[in-house]
Amino acid sequence: MTGGEALVRALAAHGARTAFGIPGTHNLEIYRHLGPYGITHVTPRHEQGAGYAADAYARVTGRPGIAVTTTGPALLNIAAAAGQAYSDSVPLLIVSPGMPLRHPRQPTGMLHEMRSQTEALRGVAAFSHRVSTVEETGAAVARAFTLFRTERPRPVHIEVPLDLLEAAERVGSVRLAPPSAGRRPGAEPVREAAAALLAARRPALVLGGGARGAAAECGALAGELGAWVVTTANGKGIVDESHPLSLGVSLHSPSVQKALTDCDVVLAVGTELAESDLWSAPPALAGTLIRVDVDPAQMYAGLPADVALVGDARDALRALREAVAGQRSESRGDTVALGNGPDGVVALRGERDAETAERDARWIPYLRAIRGVLDEDAVITSDSAQCCYYGALPHLPVGPRGRYLHPTGFGTLGYALPAAIGAKSAYPGRQVVALSGDGGLQFTVQELATATQVGLPLPVVVFDNGGYGEIRDEMNARGDTPTAVDLPRVDLPALCRAYGGAGTHADSPGALAEALARALNTPGPTVITVPEESTV
Repeated sequence: MTGGEALVRALAAHGARTAFGIPGTHNLEIYRHLGPYGITHVTPRHEQGAGYAADAYARVTGRPGIAVTTTGPALLNIAAAAGQAYSDSVPLLIVSPGMPLRHPRQPTGMLHEMRSQTEALRGVAAFSHRVSTVEETGAAVARAFTLFRTERPRPVHIEVPLDLLEAAERVGSVRLAPPSAGRRPGAEPVREAAAALLAARRPALVLGGGARGAAAECGALAGELGAWVVTTANGKGIVDESHPLSLGVSLHSPSVQKALTDCDVVLAVGTELAESDLWSAPPALAGTLIRVDVDPAQMYAGLPADVALVGDARDALRALREAVAGQRSESRGDTVALGNGPDGVVALRGERDAETAERDARWIPYLRAIRGVLDEDAVITSDSAQCCYYGALPHLPVGPRGRYLHPTGFGTLGYALPAAIGAKSAYPGRQVVALSGDGGLQFTVQELATATQVGLPLPVVVFDNGGYGEIRDEMNARGDTPTAVDLPRVDLPALCRAYGGAGTHADSPGALAEALARALNTPGPTVITVPEESTV
């Protein structure tokens, strides 16, 4: 079979059912085989949108997202999405053609020619694998899925040279990645961690995206210990944010950071405890730090672990709960921790909210209106916008049945709309809402055409502050004259209508609730703009 068929056959054998991408002159042999192997295809209007859509598909399904590009500029267009997936530990598989196997090192002016696609992608992916035979194509796909299943998920690029895409060679059976067997941490560190937690009087849990597969275990352990729970953006909703012990996404709050430094034990699960989560350098913890992570390197990165539990979060938390129960039984309950308790959480929430009450007042009534309309299992996609990281992350509660997808770390703009398309492609019957600012939306606004083509209800709520509000505020704080941050007004609802969707303005929370409810039952995208005070 050809290299194109070998590639698609391997993807299908590993469970791929949806791909996002744009056909081009050099990748037609890949597209030729998608349908026959049962892989449906969604066509965004830009490769960056394809990457964000595949990223969101992976986040909501737990299965790798597949993106197909052609050579040269198309592959570079998706690099920003690869960088975001790397930052947020998302299993994204990018497949592309490359220059022919025997293409000379001296440039020849071939279409889409560049010095090295693999070198370019290695800078933002876990690895870039350029195959040298048709049969190796299947092995490269198996290598990617092995990483996704057994290590910290990261984006991967597979390049098939143009001549191999079309060449027919004899190949063997499909090579499959081994199934994930989980990974339990060692017994001794588990016992040490359990003893520390049982002796704690002020325990806390910090949950990142790596804890998502252990949501039930995290919630149960918090309740047993009376430990309050705070999450990163990627950990949002792992423990229901209406839970009496939950502080939600609050790691950036000075009050919460101060409370963490006062805890005698902090259990951090699946998080880097990074500057992008804390919005500052990590605080010096006075108590014991227990870290749970599948990536051994995290045990000494940032805040080094006092007790390191290397392994899958679910396996580690189950082992830890068993050890806590066993040690508690042996001590007849004498060392049962009282924890911080719900009363302490209520007080800490009040301190947290008071810090930013004046700033956040512009968004909170509208976010309450959004929450009142959405189902518990709704998916909300987010942009790197003020209304999202100041507003929705701390103030729009989500539970384990729902999802909130936010581009942390790399902090890309333009994520929300194509990510919503990816989530909706995965779950057509589930409510999906994109939340963005007017500046960020215009990075990928052309994906309104894709949403119209998909034809499923997709509200896009845009808080319009007339440009790049965050950078405008930073310039003002420095005493600078705001420069290049005030953008001419665009009638975004009219633009959505031009693409074939719907659009309206909402100048009150009640109007937003009404427009959102209508949009959730209207096929295609509906842009709903909410004017912020700077544009009213």
